Amino acid sequence: MGGGDRLREYRGKRDFGGTGEPRGKDASPGEEPRFVVQIHDASTLHFDFRLQVGDVLKSWSVPKGPSGDPGDKRLAVPTEDHPLEYEDFEGVIPRGEYGGGTVIVWDRGTYRPLSHDRRGRPVPFEEALGHGHATFRLNGTKLHGDYALTRFRGGQGIDGEEAWLLVKTGHAGAGKHGTPDPHRARSVRTGRTLAQVAGHGGGR
Repeated sequence: MGGGDRLREYRGKRDFGGTGEPRGKDASPGEEPRFVVQIHDASTLHFDFRLQVGDVLKSWSVPKGPSGDPGDKRLAVPTEDHPLEYEDFEGVIPRGEYGGGTVIVWDRGTYRPLSHDRRGRPVPFEEALGHGHATFRLNGTKLHGDYALTRFRGGQGIDGEEAWLLVKTGHAGAGKHGTPDPHRARSVRTGRTLAQVAGHGGGR
């Protein structure tokens, strides 16, 4: 399925005359797949965790944010696929628009798929997600190391949506325990906080 089809839901939810979010265009995936974590102060404050899979960003809403502590099991609720350009989006989505609120880029970088079958053979990342369990290694500015996304068996999260768990596997990184206070967290793109971006307004 092409990127245009995969972005139909994303585009259908947005009025691009009213939001500075990227509409999405034909973008060439790089040699290494990318990831981005955005803090989104919308109707509820949450983190958006996005992994590049082919020509889109597969996305999950993570209310408490990703953690570097293997003991933290973070609820992750799937949302619509986003365009690759969304990795750079930071700004204010106007109130009244879908997802209205402030967005900052908390972390971003590359990741390496690690999923294997029982015989030790690599499994394509999208196939692993389809089976409900995918492992990967993040190499970001803030997040590093091995993580897993696992779908609940028959589990449901917020408002009855499909639910996953995002968990750090292996050992916790030094000084990387937990998730910072989102109100004090700074963007890796601009160094600004949510409040500073909200005060500045604008789009990207």
